[in-house]
Parts: sequence; C-alpha cells; structure tokens
Amino acid sequence: MNKYILISVMFLLYASHFMNAQNEGAETMVVLLGTGTPNPDPNHSGCSLAIVVGNNSYIVDFGPGLVRQAASLSPRYGGEIEALWTKNIKRAFLTHLHSDHTTGYPDLILTPWVEGRDEPLEVYGPEGIQEMTYHILEAYKEDIRYRLYGIQPANNQGWRVNAHEIAEGVIYSDNFVKVEAFNVEHGTWPNAFGFRFTTPDKVIVISGDARPSDKLIEYAKGADILIHEVYYKKGYDTKSEFWKKYHALNHTSTYELGEIAKKAKPGLVVLYHTLYWGATDEDLLNEISEFYDGKVVVGQDLGIYK
Repeated sequence: MNKYILISVMFLLYASHFMNAQNEGAETMVVLLGTGTPNPDPNHSGCSLAIVVGNNSYIVDFGPGLVRQAASLSPRYGGEIEALWTKNIKRAFLTHLHSDHTTGYPDLILTPWVEGRDEPLEVYGPEGIQEMTYHILEAYKEDIRYRLYGIQPANNQGWRVNAHEIAEGVIYSDNFVKVEAFNVEHGTWPNAFGFRFTTPDKVIVISGDARPSDKLIEYAKGADILIHEVYYKKGYDTKSEFWKKYHALNHTSTYELGEIAKKAKPGLVVLYHTLYWGATDEDLLNEISEFYDGKVVVGQDLGIYK
C-alpha cells in the first residue's frame, strides 16, 4: 500500500476513534422542541422533544414546528447544538398517531433532506406509521421529483424513510442509546407507547399521551428524568361530565402525576403536553406538591434539561 494512503487511512481511523470517544463522554440532554397540545396556543409549539447525546439526536413525536424549533438551537442559527442542525436529524420515534404528534412529519422528512441529509430517515412508531409514511411521500412526490430532476441539486437518499412498526420491548440501540417502548393507556388507542431511553449517563422516560398505569410507573422507576404529560386538576373540575370522562381516560392530572412520581422516584419530573386551563406554572407545581415533594419543573419550549 502506498505510504501516503496508509497515513491517510490511519488518520481517518484515529479521527473516527477520537470523535466516538468524544461522543461517548458527552453529557445527555433533553431538549423540549414543543410542549403544546392540539390547542393552537402560539406560546407553545407542537409536541416534540429531542434526546441529544454528543453529536447524535433522537426526536420523539412530530408536532407542528419541530424542525424550525430544532434549527433555532443549531450553530447555523446561532445555537450550539450541532446534533439539531436539520441535516443531522436522522432518527425519530413516535408515541402514537394523533394529529398533534404527527402534523410535523412531512417537515421532518423533507426539510432536512433539502438542507442536505443524505441518508434515509429512520422512524420507529406504532402500527400505521408505514401507511402514513407511504401516503406522505405520495402526496409530495411531485415536489420530490422536481428537486431530484430539476436544476436544484439534491441527493436521492435523504427524502427516503425507513418506517419501522414497533411492539413493546427494545426497539432500537446503537453505541449511544438503547430505546425501549412500553404500552400506555391513552383512551381507546390500541397502540400508544411511552419510551425509556438509556444512554451512557442517563435514563430518560417519556410518557407520551397517557393516563396513569402500573406499567408506566414500572418503566419510570429510578429514571433520571421523567417527561410526563399533565393537566390542571382545578381546571378539570370545572369541565362538563363528558369532558371529565374524556380527559380521565386519556390524560393525567397533576394529582395523579404526583402519585406516579411518588412511586417512581425519578431524579427530575418535567411537565409537557400541558393543559393549563387557566393555571399558571406555579399553580401546576403547587398541585403536584400536595402529593410529591421531589424536583419538578414545568417544561418550556426550547428548554434544555440534564
């Protein structure tokens, strides 16, 4: 082998090893891209978050606006999180198929490709995600065709999606994370999931949309961070009987979340997908504190939690 080629190969191997070592030693962070609900509250973007480990990002749920929220934290737009530069978004996980968790999906597929992603997006979600993916790509096939064969330069990989339909258990792993899916109870959805992410330095559990259940508590036990949906109990008490029944079957009150946290004992509870119903952040925290005295914060859009 030519000595210059040998030196180049050795340099590349060293650089790769160095980058992996940096990643393995990197601190895990949770980035809330949006904390909203189906209500079009302009102060809370669509429900979505990112688990970031070094230069790797793992998106959970695809609420409207998620790509622009992620981009705002990337170096291109003055932020510091390289993993959230749009072209670097390559893996995503979906808790369930409700529209407030999926209307950002076309954006997640197409915008990172336009920005330079050059490999297929890997998506893991419940039964139906493959059909949804197929129809999105069909809907945008003329846009894709024009970008591929018009004068605009575009690669022929980044628009593609490998959609994996999941069941309970380990659904994904790499050198930086193991992802477990577990069934949650969300109304009559037959396939709604929470996720447990295990990284080199953190265990992070995400409830998805869910009412309380023993399984959720089981997976949340001992987590460093529990990211959990919530609604304001005092606001719930003013609802009609129909809406009380609906929300009790689909979601979790502050009081119930306090009981969940008391049993699971996570290091930090982060509230998201928050139904305020007139409450302030302090009101939510005060209700939870009636049942749980651990560390709880109300998640904010673009908030970073470690």
